[in-house]
Amino acid sequence: MLDFIYYPVSAILWFWHKVFGFVLDPASGFAWALAVVFLVFTLRALLYKPFVHQVRSMKKMQEFAPMVRDLQNKHGDDRQKLAEEMQKLQSEHGFNPLSGCLPMLVQVPVFIGLFHVLNGFKPGAESNFVFDAEGVNSFVAADLFGAKLSNHISQSPEVLASFGTDRVSMLVVAVPLMIAAAIATHFTARHSMERQSQEATANPQAAMMGKLMLWIFPMFAIIGGPFLPLAILIYWLANNFWTLGQQRVVYRKIDREEAASAESSDAPAVVDSAVVEASPGGETAEDRTTEAGKDQPGEIPGAIEDRSRDTDQPGESR
Repeated sequence: MLDFIYYPVSAILWFWHKVFGFVLDPASGFAWALAVVFLVFTLRALLYKPFVHQVRSMKKMQEFAPMVRDLQNKHGDDRQKLAEEMQKLQSEHGFNPLSGCLPMLVQVPVFIGLFHVLNGFKPGAESNFVFDAEGVNSFVAADLFGAKLSNHISQSPEVLASFGTDRVSMLVVAVPLMIAAAIATHFTARHSMERQSQEATANPQAAMMGKLMLWIFPMFAIIGGPFLPLAILIYWLANNFWTLGQQRVVYRKIDREEAASAESSDAPAVVDSAVVEASPGGETAEDRTTEAGKDQPGEIPGAIEDRSRDTDQPGESR
């Protein structure tokens, strides 16, 4: 049903395994672990532009949050009118709330696809999407310090033994990965929340969501880790490290753009009041004004002339 996801995911994993298998032993667990890590990097690199668009969209949503609340207060009883005004606001200012969820929505089927592909690596399987029997056997035989990449620590001892590992070996590798994934998830969420405005953090709903992102979501790595294959934990950890680094790069880029835009908008227009239109002879209007303001006949500099006599008519007494 989702083969259009499974095949591309398995193909990217196959490619990176060939690359690292050329340098390392193809059956090495490190070659397969690096293939999973670079599968994450490849997918996230393809989603770089949508991520930048997501950050810009979220920033615009924060800027126009007061307008959205005003519309909600004004048209709260008329949903159709509210939807029309919201659509008008979004079109005028060029932001779409759904675009901020695009990278996350794209990662969900990728995560499901990787989970399905990893579950296909079983002893004796003749193929697993783009992998042939040799590739399947190579993955099944690969291990990290005795822990198999396709197994998880909650499996029964019999199942673990069929893959050539045991629970202790799985715990030794899986538990540090679970803790590291939880810590990486926490710091990724913290770094993202630091970009929120004070008005957004003061919102009770936003504050509650922030607590969920900071503390509850990271706990999923601890609670769900025992039920996830080791390769999924590697994927989770690599994905959060990439996200944290990508956030820093993108946020700095946007900060530089905003600083440059602010400098250009705040720069005052320089107008030299002494520069006025010059006459063909090189004489400026200011010079002409000054020349015209010089002493005129009948005027005494610094004295106020009495003009009342100018209205006298012949025969009138003064």
